[in-house]
Amino acid sequence: YKFQKCFDVALKLVEEGGQLIKARLWAPKTISTKTSAKDFVTETDQEIEDLIIKGISCSLLDEYNFQFIGEETASKEQKPLALTDEPTWIIDPVDGTLNFVHGNPHVAVSVGFYNNKEPEFGIVYMPLFDMMFTGIKGRGAKLNDREIKVSNVKELQDALLCGECSHENFVKYEEYAVKNYRTVHPLVHGIRTYGTAAYGMTTVGLGANDAYFEFGPHVWDIAAANVIVTEAGGVVKDTAGGPVDIMSRRFLAASTTELAEELVKNIQQYTLPRDDE
Repeated sequence: YKFQKCFDVALKLVEEGGQLIKARLWAPKTISTKTSAKDFVTETDQEIEDLIIKGISCSLLDEYNFQFIGEETASKEQKPLALTDEPTWIIDPVDGTLNFVHGNPHVAVSVGFYNNKEPEFGIVYMPLFDMMFTGIKGRGAKLNDREIKVSNVKELQDALLCGECSHENFVKYEEYAVKNYRTVHPLVHGIRTYGTAAYGMTTVGLGANDAYFEFGPHVWDIAAANVIVTEAGGVVKDTAGGPVDIMSRRFLAASTTELAEELVKNIQQYTLPRDDE
């Protein structure tokens, strides 16, 4: 595999980052806010992002001209993001920061690697559960050492859904957000929410949930899980049914094309500010 060394280095660094989360989940934390009073960041977010970027740079930079899109760096710079054709690492060091702040163990480290704007591999690690999800282009998806596959559910009436609705999304787009949940909930077995988009989306690849949809995630929330779901046999699309655009801040993942199409028909579309604008 062309990027095997990149994958091996990333896997080790993600595990190191996860151990920091494990050690600090129930310890006192230094907490700051970013875009709003409910958008938190901790010293651990920045430390893990630095650890991953420095680790990649030290191990691999002689061989590649990498670009990095990291949540904490992007939050500080406050400028449009650019996904170029260069090999690009897309990093969410602590996906589920609000959970982390509260000592809730649903916290993930997420690293996606893209080349020519196409996904190459993705890693989502849930350290408190010892769950390491990986997906490599053309090579399938795994949970630890076990191959994973999506369910074969084709109809909403047989489906367990997953989704997130951020505080920002609920406040700014309440009309649409509430309507979607009210419309979809009676049609399915139930809707699960974990507080981490990377893990929630990955559960579709695991076959534990049958579909996931969200308006408002950022590129670092979904870049890794995108690879895992597709390599597990699922589909990832725009919420309106077209090809997924990972900078658009809206997407759905489903076990089958049929289920994705049925979900599209039942959700109200709306647009959020893009990550690249």
